[in-house]
Amino acid sequence: MIPIRDINVPRNVPLVTRFLIFVNVLVFLVQLGQGEGIQEFIFTYGLVPARYSYSEIAARFTLAQQVFSFISFMFLHGSLWHLVGNAWFLYIFGDNVEDALGSLTFFVFYVCCGVLSGLFHLVLYPESTIPVIGASGAVAGVMGAYMVRYPRASILTLVPVLFIPFFIEVPAAVFLGLWFLFQFTSAVLFDSQGGGIAWWAHVGGFAAGMVLSKIFTKLPGMITMKEYLERFTRKRRGPRLYRVREYGYKGDDCHGVIHVTPYEAVHGARKIISIPRGTKKKTFVISIPPGVQDGQVIRLAGMGRYLNDGSESDCYLTIRVDR
Repeated sequence: MIPIRDINVPRNVPLVTRFLIFVNVLVFLVQLGQGEGIQEFIFTYGLVPARYSYSEIAARFTLAQQVFSFISFMFLHGSLWHLVGNAWFLYIFGDNVEDALGSLTFFVFYVCCGVLSGLFHLVLYPESTIPVIGASGAVAGVMGAYMVRYPRASILTLVPVLFIPFFIEVPAAVFLGLWFLFQFTSAVLFDSQGGGIAWWAHVGGFAAGMVLSKIFTKLPGMITMKEYLERFTRKRRGPRLYRVREYGYKGDDCHGVIHVTPYEAVHGARKIISIPRGTKKKTFVISIPPGVQDGQVIRLAGMGRYLNDGSESDCYLTIRVDR
């Protein structure tokens, strides 16, 4: 299953999420530029458990290098697809977790998840000489936090069946629960040393994210910093394509709810919306007029369901301004 997007629209621009993706791409380019020295580069900046278990190996590295490897390993990647996969999952799930924690807290949270995932692997394989690299553990932590905070959010998921792509909406708890089960099962069945994938680091990162997401929201001073940064990162516009989910019928007319940002409420917006019409859905382009208020109702004439006499009922959309 490949996640395409989630339905949660963050209130703020995910600056740290974008920054982390940029740094991962930048480090990967630096990594490619090492040429014949790439193995030494990875052994130096990757996380190699044996470097901390054997004194004769540890003696080859400075204390700074030993400490820095717990950070640098999560920005190295084994291949382009390894990088793309981690960056995509971070893009899908990172913005909402950053929105919930605040940008500064999210950055610290991300690094902590990555470090703990590496420690988890190191404890289980203390004698391994294979470098652990990749953002997978840290990204798994972000996914763990997402599962705790948004278990009922829908994830638009691509499921290929016999080379035919099917798109379905899956609750986050189901999607992430299956992902974690796959990681845990693979960790139990396969040797992380032979398969080239640190499954237990994924498991440890996910568990760390679930726990730390609760702890970090209660740290003193973080709420104030979050509110301060939101002044500079608040998103002006919501998604252009919007599916009306909260709907029902009163008589023949349908009633739904559409969410807009404060900026869109003041300046207006154009939305592409999908409205259920019986067993089908129909797409419209509507204009949100400038100056709308929270709770204001917009009437869409003839955009409701089809009636028995061949006419069409109206649809009423209630504006909700997300603060």
